Amino acid sequence: MVTAGSQANEASPTEVRDVTCTQCGCVCDDLVFQIRNNQLHSWKPSCQLADPWYRLLQQTDAGSLPVLVNGRAAAYEVAIAEAARLLRHSRSPLIYGLSRSSTPGQRAATELADLIGATIDTTASTCHAPSIIALQNVGEATSTLGEVKNRSDLVIYWGSNPVDSHPRHIERLVNTPGRFVPEGRAGRHVVIVDPEATASSEVADTFIQIGRGADFEVIWALRSLLRGHPIPDHVGGISRSDLTALFERMLNCRYGVVFFGMGLAGQEGGHHSVQALLELVIELNERTHFVARRMRIPGDVAGADSVLCWQTGYPFSVSLGRGYPRYNPGEYTASVLLENQEVDCVVLVGGEGVRKMSEMAQQNLKKVPTILLDYPGRFDFSNPTVRFTTAVYGVHRDGVAYRMDEVPVPLKAFLTSTLPADHDVLSALTLALRQDFEPVIPLPSHKLDSTDRP
Repeated sequence: MVTAGSQANEASPTEVRDVTCTQCGCVCDDLVFQIRNNQLHSWKPSCQLADPWYRLLQQTDAGSLPVLVNGRAAAYEVAIAEAARLLRHSRSPLIYGLSRSSTPGQRAATELADLIGATIDTTASTCHAPSIIALQNVGEATSTLGEVKNRSDLVIYWGSNPVDSHPRHIERLVNTPGRFVPEGRAGRHVVIVDPEATASSEVADTFIQIGRGADFEVIWALRSLLRGHPIPDHVGGISRSDLTALFERMLNCRYGVVFFGMGLAGQEGGHHSVQALLELVIELNERTHFVARRMRIPGDVAGADSVLCWQTGYPFSVSLGRGYPRYNPGEYTASVLLENQEVDCVVLVGGEGVRKMSEMAQQNLKKVPTILLDYPGRFDFSNPTVRFTTAVYGVHRDGVAYRMDEVPVPLKAFLTSTLPADHDVLSALTLALRQDFEPVIPLPSHKLDSTDRP
C-alpha cells in the first residue's frame, strides 16, 4: 500500500482502462484502474462483489508469497517434484475447480488429467449442473448479453437476486439504452419471480412471489395457457389472474428474456424445473421472440465448461481413467467421489468450490494428499500437502474468461509478478510425469510388407 506521506516522492498514478473483472459471470470489461509503483491504487466503478477482492490485492505482496510443502516454504522445483511424486503414486486422482482459472490453465488441467487418467470436475457440479443437464436434454433458445441490452423490452429474473449476486447486471443490461431500446430502463419491464422479497424485487416493476419449490407447476401452468388450456384458480401460490397477466406480458413482448438462477436450478429436481422453463421459452418463439440465460456466478466457470467440452466432449464430471472420456454427473462428481472415498489424491485448481461440498466430502478431502493452486490471499482450503500461490489472470497474466453467455473476453495483465500462473505449474507437472505415464513405443525394425497389413 502507498501511504499519503510517501506519495509526493513517487511517480503519479498510471491509468489503465477497459480492465476486465472475473468476480462473477458478468465479466464486466469497463473498469478503470489507477496504478502506482506496480500496485493497485484505486479503481472505478465500485461493485460490492469486486471491491473486497481488489482491496485484498492492494494488501497482498504478489511477488513474495512462498510455495509450501507440508506447511513449510520450499523451492518451486522441490514443490513440483513432490507434487509429481504424489500424482505418480496415485491410482485414482481427481482434478477439481477451474473457475478461478483461465483458458490456458483449464487446458493445461485437462491435458494433465488425460495424461494421468484422472477424473476432472468443475465448480459447475455444485452450481448450475442441473441447468447443464436440462439444456442437454432439450436445447435452449438463447442469445448474447449484447442482444439483450440492445433488443429486450421484457426482462424476467426467475429464482435470482441479481442486485446481490451480480451487482452490475441490471445496470449494464437493463438500465443502459440499447439500439432498439433507446429509453433504457424506461423502455423495459422487469419481473422478479422468487419465493421471498429481495433487494432485486424492490427495483422490479412486477414482483411475483411464488411458493417455495412450486416453480415446476407454475411453469407448466404457463405452458398450459400457451396451448389454450384452462388453469386452476391458484397455482404455486399465485392467483390465476396474476399468472395470466404474466403470461400475456410474455406473449405480447417484442423481445423477452428470462434469466434464471440457483433459486430455480438449485432446488430438489432442479433440472426438471429448468427443462420446463427452457421448453416454455422455445415454445414462446412460435408467437414472439424469447430467450433464456443462466446466471452463472463463480468467476470463469463458463470457460471451464467450454474448455472441457473442446477437449473431452463433456462439460464437467468427466472420468479419463480408462484412457477415454466418460461423462456421468453424480458418479464422477467431485463431492460424491470424496464422500465415497474413491479418491487418493486431489489437485485443486482454485479452492473456491470446496466449501460448497458436503461436510463428509470436506472431511474426506483432508485425509488425502492435496495439491492446491490458488491466488494470493485466498484460503478457501487450508493445509494442503503442496500449495502453489499463482499469479492472477487479468491482473498479473493475460488470459481469456467466458461471460455467462459463453462469449470469450480477453484478460490483460496490468501488474507484474514473479508468481507462476497455474498453467505454468500444471504444464510443469505434465512434463515431469510424461515419461512415467506415456512409455515410448519402439518403431518396428523392418519395413512393412503385405503380411504386416491388417
